[in-house]
Amino acid sequence: MLPRPPQAARPWRLLLLIPVLAVLAVPVFNRTGPALWGFPFFYWYQMLWVILCSGAAGLVFLLENRGGHDGEDA
Repeated sequence: MLPRPPQAARPWRLLLLIPVLAVLAVPVFNRTGPALWGFPFFYWYQMLWVILCSGAAGLVFLLENRGGHDGEDA
């Protein structure tokens, strides 16, 4: 089986950087308030990004595969 040719960079792939940068910016969320259902901000901010990261990955997946399936399995 021949290797696939490299694909051109697609701008929506940059969406995957947003959750990474948001969680790496520790000074932004290194505090206790405001609390949400008793959880300090530090914890619920990170858990929110788990959900948002899944959504971003799903969106990029859909955008990558919206052109249709060419019949090749990975």
